[in-house]
This record gives sequence, C-alpha cells and structure tokens, in this order.
Amino acid sequence: MSAEPSELAVHRHLLVSERLRTRRRGLGLTQKQVVTRLWRIGVATTNKALSSLEHGAGLDVAKLPELARALDCTTTYLLGLTDDPRSWEPDPVDGQPRAGLTAGSTNGDRPEATPPSPRSADGRSWILGPEVPDLPIGRPATRG
Repeated sequence: MSAEPSELAVHRHLLVSERLRTRRRGLGLTQKQVVTRLWRIGVATTNKALSSLEHGAGLDVAKLPELARALDCTTTYLLGLTDDPRSWEPDPVDGQPRAGLTAGSTNGDRPEATPPSPRSADGRSWILGPEVPDLPIGRPATRG
C-alpha cells in the first residue's frame, strides 16, 4: 500500500483550497473578516492559518462546515461537487445525476434516503444559520 495520495485526492485538495479563496474574494471579504466570522461561530483560527488553507496546506475537513458557514456557501460547493454556492445537490456528470447521491437512486434494493431540506418553512436556511455580521477588523473579542 502506497502512502502517496492519489491524483484524485490531490486534485480535490487543491480544488477545496481554490474554492475557499475564490469564494472569499467573490464576497469581497478579507482574510481577517473571515477569521472574525469563524471566531463568532466558535472556531479559533488566525489569518496565517486561513492563508495556509487557501494555499493548500493544513486543510482539516472537520472544519469544512464552519468554513462554509463563514463563506455563505455549502460544503458541497467547497468540495467542488457543484458550481452553485447555495446548492446542496451535486451537479450532474455528463447530463446524469451523480450515482448514489440523488433521491430515488437505488443501492441494491434500497432507495437512497432523501436528505432533509436545508430550508425551514419560511425559506430561511437552518444549516447555514443567520447572516454572521462583520465585526470591526482587529483582535477578536475575548470572553471575560
């Protein structure tokens, strides 16, 4: 067994890093503003750490949901499975839905479970959470 990452794993890793940087810039946010958003949702990080993530180093998949929330997008988007930052459903491949990832597809005799809607009855997203307001740039507030 080889310890070398597969070509697909390397590609996906670089894609996530690029998506983080592209989404941040598309929202007109600085790295400091994203770090502030992360602090507000309980993820202690630094500008240096965020810069490393955007350049392909130190990517921790456990933080993807919080990164997606701070960047107002879905983890599906960050993983490169869709080009729509708000879509939870992966984009079709060659005009066909991705195997095993859509409602109604089968796995043997069992249909795949339909994921719950990420929207509440009033249309608000319960997964992304409320809009996280920007704080003034500077040191994150400490709790005393």
